[in-house]
Amino acid sequence: MTQGNDLFAELGREYRRAAQPLAARMRPRTLEEFVGQEHFLGPGKLLRRMLEADRLSSLIFYGPPGCGKTALAHVIAERTHSHFCTLNAVAAGVKEVRELLQQARQRLETSGQRTILFIDEIHRFSRAQQDVLLPDVEEGIVILIGATTQNPFFALTAPLLSRSALFTFEPLTREQIRIILERALQDPQRGLGRYPVRMTEEAYAFLAEMCDGDARRALNALEIGVQSALATEQRTDPATPVLFDLALAQDSIQRKVMAYDPTGDAHYDLASALIKSLRGSDPDAALYWLARFLESGEDPRFLARRLIIFASEDIGNADPFALVLAQAVWDAVERVGLPECRLNLAQGVCYLATAPKSNACTVAIAEATDDVRHGRTLPVPHHLRDAHYHGAKEVLGHGRGYLYPHNHPDAFVVQEYLPATITYYRPTDRGYEAKIRARLEQWRQQRHAAIPTPVDTTPSAPPAPDQQTIASTAPANSDQTQQ
Repeated sequence: MTQGNDLFAELGREYRRAAQPLAARMRPRTLEEFVGQEHFLGPGKLLRRMLEADRLSSLIFYGPPGCGKTALAHVIAERTHSHFCTLNAVAAGVKEVRELLQQARQRLETSGQRTILFIDEIHRFSRAQQDVLLPDVEEGIVILIGATTQNPFFALTAPLLSRSALFTFEPLTREQIRIILERALQDPQRGLGRYPVRMTEEAYAFLAEMCDGDARRALNALEIGVQSALATEQRTDPATPVLFDLALAQDSIQRKVMAYDPTGDAHYDLASALIKSLRGSDPDAALYWLARFLESGEDPRFLARRLIIFASEDIGNADPFALVLAQAVWDAVERVGLPECRLNLAQGVCYLATAPKSNACTVAIAEATDDVRHGRTLPVPHHLRDAHYHGAKEVLGHGRGYLYPHNHPDAFVVQEYLPATITYYRPTDRGYEAKIRARLEQWRQQRHAAIPTPVDTTPSAPPAPDQQTIASTAPANSDQTQQ
């Protein structure tokens, strides 16, 4: 009876293996078979050293789909001879987690065998569910391996993250994808080695490019292509190889659905890439990131708003028209909408990327704000104060001594608005701002040459009438225009 049960169990395992997709069957069994992530798994690297020293702690694997997070968790379980349990955070709740933790505790106490608890999509666990793991993770009852595609610094609680070693997975390179495809074609037990297949260089290159570093996607496309070719081709000789060419590769892989969360990592990373490409004056890169945004379903108004901010933040007066154009793009997006407004956004992106750059205004307001916040609060000089109401000038002295610039050549007159030693705006010599710089330097030189009296920071009485210095050419009844 026992032999019969063993036979049925083995048959069941064989059936399950046969039903698995190629990507699951080709999952690496050892570290030597694992492809990629050499930055932490290569010889002498941190995770390799942890495994070789048998000093494994709880781990968080963070990276895009198909780069080996689940595969590496299985390899680690085999290498450490630990009991391997797996949960998917989408379907599991606190009850299931508590049950597995209780079983792990009993297993350790009765047999001394440790348990690796692999939780896929751990970012979907609530804070309460994550907190349930903390005591057993800290005591070493379980070795937690959590896999996530979301930034763990946002998605996981700080206590859980502090008790785990974080490893960031990178998308696989084209060369690594090719190695995985070749192994699948050569392996007769787990892969497609039992079928005669000849894959062209163009097909290899196409799948490696289109899968975007996702090995699972590349293997699925390979399996679909081979199986569909075997089912449709009329081959008189079974030994005749299946030709896996570029056309078959193109028919075997669909356009990738871009993972995008408008409030998550992808949103902020794309926004950062777009702005940095604009700032770096690379219109081609900026257009690409704009297209990625739009194809991901981003609200075009968000993009238009970012362009308006960029026009002042990174271009400023080097090209004052940049802000006008950015505002026009906003209006076009509001009036036109998708899909046509992508043309308006593209025009704005190209203009802003190729405009001369200056962050002088950005730096200036930051420095002025910093001064104000740190207590550098200067009183408004009497000649600059509001004098439009009755008694303001005659009794309080507000506006006395104010020189109306339009009554002087070039609408400029030396007059103190702030101590001349304080400067915030330092124009660049790029674009239109070079002209502003020349004018401003001349005006500042004249102010410094006049040796202005420092602003009196203590309260003082209004100046006497005979101390007034009023431009003799000022128009009558002009208090409203001369304040």
